[in-house]
Amino acid sequence: MFIYNVTTNVEEKIHDEWIEWMKTKHIPSMLETGKFEGATMSRVDVVESMGGITYSVQYRVKNKATLERYFEEDSEQLRAQTKPFEGKFVSFRTEMEIVHEQ
Repeated sequence: MFIYNVTTNVEEKIHDEWIEWMKTKHIPSMLETGKFEGATMSRVDVVESMGGITYSVQYRVKNKATLERYFEEDSEQLRAQTKPFEGKFVSFRTEMEIVHEQ
């Protein structure tokens, strides 16, 4: 199992609109690709404030091959949907392989 993590810092002035869009549009669109088994959205408790509000969305995916298919087939189109928020957020992405759970 892999986790595709997207951490995003959002300007406070668009926060409410962005969070609603994430919950009702973007995360459902990601799941509708059929490549992810679920998603968890968390607010990040930042020790050193850099302004804005930070969130992490972790998308669970069965294997690396499925994640690669997402990048090839879907990521460009889904990232394009962020245009209304352009310049008002910054994101970075990480891929993690789960090696143990209890």
